[in-house]
Amino acid sequence: MAIHKSAKKRIRRNNRAKDVNKSRVSQMRTYIKKVEEAISTGDQKAAAEALKAAQPKIQKTAGKGIIHKKTASRKISRLSKKVKSIAAK
Repeated sequence: MAIHKSAKKRIRRNNRAKDVNKSRVSQMRTYIKKVEEAISTGDQKAAAEALKAAQPKIQKTAGKGIIHKKTASRKISRLSKKVKSIAAK
C-alpha cells in the first residue's frame, strides 16, 4: 500500500488514466465491429463509410499510446483489404 502522498496521488492518476484508456479502446472496438458488420452484409458502400469513420478512431487511439502504432496500422490494413474484397465479388 502507498505511504507517501505523491504515491497516493499517482495511484489516483493511474486509475483515471486507466478508465479513459479503457473507454477509448472500447470505442475503437465498437467502430471496428461496425465495419465488420457492414462487410458481413456485403454492402461495399456501407463498409467503406464505416471504415472511413473507424480509421481516425484507430489512429487516435494509437496516437495517444493506448495501442501500438503498428497494431493500428495492421488493423486498418486488414479492414481495408476486407472492404476491397467485397468490391471484387
